[in-house]
Amino acid sequence: MEPTYLCSGVTWHEAGPALSMWAVSALRGDSDGDDEGLRELQLTPGTRLAFEVTAEEKYCLGFHRVHGRDDRTWVRCADQAPAERGHQCGRCFAQDDVRFMHDIHRSGIAPAGLKRYLDQPHWLYVATFADGSTKVGTASHPRKRARLVEQGAIVAQFVAYARDGRVVRVLEDEVTRTVGLPQAVRSATKAASLCAPLPPVELQHLNDGFALAARGLLGGGMGIEGFEVVHEEFEPPPSWSAVLGLRGLQPYPVPLGRGRHGVTVREVLGSSALVSIDGADLVFVADLSQLKGRRLRAGDFSTPVPAVQEALF
Repeated sequence: MEPTYLCSGVTWHEAGPALSMWAVSALRGDSDGDDEGLRELQLTPGTRLAFEVTAEEKYCLGFHRVHGRDDRTWVRCADQAPAERGHQCGRCFAQDDVRFMHDIHRSGIAPAGLKRYLDQPHWLYVATFADGSTKVGTASHPRKRARLVEQGAIVAQFVAYARDGRVVRVLEDEVTRTVGLPQAVRSATKAASLCAPLPPVELQHLNDGFALAARGLLGGGMGIEGFEVVHEEFEPPPSWSAVLGLRGLQPYPVPLGRGRHGVTVREVLGSSALVSIDGADLVFVADLSQLKGRRLRAGDFSTPVPAVQEALF
C-alpha cells in the first residue's frame, strides 16, 4: 500500500513550485523537524497529480521556533492532532514563535529569536490579483520577491523600505486604516479570479492607484521614523503571462479537500494550478491550498469529467 503523507502546501523554489508532503510514518514524537520523510513533488508542466484524501479533518502542521534572521526550526506535532486554529492544534499554536509576529509592534512581546528575525530590513508592498482584489503586505528583505510569488500577485509594487519588521507593521496598519487595503486575500478568491481575469492594463491601473495612495500617506509626515518611501515594481515569473492569456478556464469541479482526484498539471500561479482532466477538453483552476493539512495517499485515480464539459460541447 502507498504511504500516507501530510501535505504542507505549495512551496516555490528557484526551480519552480512543488507540493510539500511529509510521510505520516516519519512524524513521530516532539523532536525538531528535519528532512526525514519529506517528499517534494515538483509541479512542472505535465506532472501527474493523483491521490485520495484519507480523512475528513485537517491535521496539525506543527510549529516553528525562530532563532534569528535566517534560522528557524520546524517542530512536528507530537500528537498528530487534528487542526483547531488554521493549520495547528491548540498545543502547537501556543508554542509557535511566529504567532507573535503580527502584534509585536503593539505589544512589544515576542521570543528573543523572533525579535532577532525582525531586526532586519523589511519591505511594504501593494499587491493586486487577477480580479482586481488588492492588499497591503510585508516581506523580509531576503524573501522580498518570493513572498509575492507564493501569494500569486499579478501586479505589485514595493512602496516602503523599513529598517525592521516592527516599523513595517506599523506602516501596514496605517495603510489599512487610511487607504482601506486589507492585509489578506483568500486563496479561494485568487484561484477563482484566474477564471475571469481583468485585462492587464486595468490591473496595472488599479495597482498604480492604490500604490500612489499608500505612498502619499507614507510621505505625508506621520511622525513615524525608520523607513523611506520607494518606487519598485515586482516582476512575476515569465510563465504567468501565459496563464493570464488563456480564456475559458473553469473552476475545478469538485472539492479538492476530499475524495479521489487525478489531474495533469499545466501551470502553477501562486498556489493555484491549471490542470487538465482525462477525457475533458477544458482547463480547470484548482486551489492547491485546499490540500494544506490534508492526509493524502497516491494512487491510480482520475477526476470524473464534469457535467460542464457536456454542456459546452
